[in-house]
Amino acid sequence: MGGFLNKLFHRRALRRWQQGTAQAARMPLSQLRQLRNQARALRGELDRLIHVAEGRLALPQIGTSFFPRPHGTDWSWRPELWRGPMPTPGISSVPSKSKLGDEITLFHDCSISELTLRQLRNSREEDLAPFGLRMDVFNFDGSFLSLVVDLPTEACQGLSRHHLMRIDSIIETEKPIEIFARLNIRHGPNTEQLVRELPLGEKNVTVEFDLAYSDLNEKRIERIWLDLIFEAPDMNQVILRDLTFARHRRANI
Repeated sequence: MGGFLNKLFHRRALRRWQQGTAQAARMPLSQLRQLRNQARALRGELDRLIHVAEGRLALPQIGTSFFPRPHGTDWSWRPELWRGPMPTPGISSVPSKSKLGDEITLFHDCSISELTLRQLRNSREEDLAPFGLRMDVFNFDGSFLSLVVDLPTEACQGLSRHHLMRIDSIIETEKPIEIFARLNIRHGPNTEQLVRELPLGEKNVTVEFDLAYSDLNEKRIERIWLDLIFEAPDMNQVILRDLTFARHRRANI
């Protein structure tokens, strides 16, 4: 019923303005001035509505986990920071071991922290992730800086040496910076580490870790996490527009 009434009121309002437009050339000036003022007030509200609506409709939908996956993917994931708003959207003068949400932790050994972390809303047409992560680094007097992403327990279930772990990211930097991705898999008392250097200066990055080259004990996998390690990060801004994980089995040869 409410929807029908809204449509009826809309049609009546539209018909009124159509009639006003048709009569504007010959109506009395006092009436035309009043109609013009009403039209200006209405146009202001409509312009604001259209601006907000176009902005919201152009943004990736909050909570989406859609992204391209390799054929045969049996597990995939986008961390929460890139899916939805964080209760605390940012941290300044970030101490080491600071967390942004439950899955992201920043590690460094600076004596004085001049780093900031902030979640931002993606708005570009090509963005699939609703949110991104911006890291600003000013003076940096430490020897290491790494962003740690803890993978959920589902990533451990059924993982074997026949799997490839694929990571896709969209990375923007103010100036070129060396970034290394290190996949860590704890199995029993040991931790397997596989390291890949990300292509320098590339925006859309894909790396794969082939677990066949590891000494993984498949029966004792307890935890998986990813380190993104930034070399010489001072006076730079890094934006991770998206970060996704996909696990698929190696093709039989």
